[in-house]
Amino acid sequence: MKTISKLLGAAAVSVSMLAAPALADDTPTIGVVVKVGGIPWFNAMEQGIEEAGDKLGVDAFMVGPTSADPALQVRAIEDLIARGVDVIGVVPNDAQVLEPVLKRAMDAGIKVITHESEASQNKDFNFELVSAENFGKAHADMFAKATGCEGSYAVYVGGLTVPAHNAWADAAVTRLEEKCPDMKQAADRFGVAESVDDSRTTTLDLLRANEDFAGVMAFGSQGPIGAARAVQERGLEGEVAVVGLFSAGQGRRLVHSDALTGGFVWSPIEAGKAFVELGTMLVMGDTVQDGDDVPVLGTVEVDGKNIYANKPLELGKDSVDGLAELGL
Repeated sequence: MKTISKLLGAAAVSVSMLAAPALADDTPTIGVVVKVGGIPWFNAMEQGIEEAGDKLGVDAFMVGPTSADPALQVRAIEDLIARGVDVIGVVPNDAQVLEPVLKRAMDAGIKVITHESEASQNKDFNFELVSAENFGKAHADMFAKATGCEGSYAVYVGGLTVPAHNAWADAAVTRLEEKCPDMKQAADRFGVAESVDDSRTTTLDLLRANEDFAGVMAFGSQGPIGAARAVQERGLEGEVAVVGLFSAGQGRRLVHSDALTGGFVWSPIEAGKAFVELGTMLVMGDTVQDGDDVPVLGTVEVDGKNIYANKPLELGKDSVDGLAELGL
């Protein structure tokens, strides 16, 4: 497998031989469509995309729709196809809705990389910084410890059709059923975890309706924030557990106040860099195989078209400030 460092070395040699105009003509263009723009998680991902683009000398940029609407992602991908980019990256809101437009991209010769979407079909690769099963289990173990396996609970995802969120939730629920067989869900899964306001309102409703309500497992970066704010409003810090995926910078005060128990995350900055690193490799004709040492991702496992790294980060009182200072 070619390495990015070798590619960079070759590029440097070309520049030193005054072949910069030819290099510029061949510069890969990589557009990454995320779920929604303007929230801390994807702001951090954009930072990683831009840093990797500068490092590798490629034109890499992020497109952030104004809401978590799959139709807006379709439109953004259609625009990238019309622009003739070399690589399209996407973090899907609804994998099934995107399949036709991603097929059109691939038919046009564009490389497609997904993230948080193992089930997507029309892709060259999907990458995950931690497997869905291990991610879900880690949250369930933290939740079980925080609740003592007592009471009812709720599960939030960014949307009922978001592949990764539901895979994490499935793994977490399965694990919790094994560890805490007496705990039951207070209601069916809620697709509110990409909205602070919706997560807050849902949590307040659940607290009113369930005297034994023990807490929330939220998979979606805004879910734990909204749920924790509801816990804080009710003065239940340390009594109702909130576990999930969130931005350290956004959640640090809630963690220190005990309104937000903690969770696990991977670096959206590294995810942004991985989009660009993998995209550049594909444009250069390279590929990824099981056991390869891939820039940013490290040693990976490859199952079909899914690439798995193992880089979870725990969010808690001892780590959240340091992660926040890194821009996470």
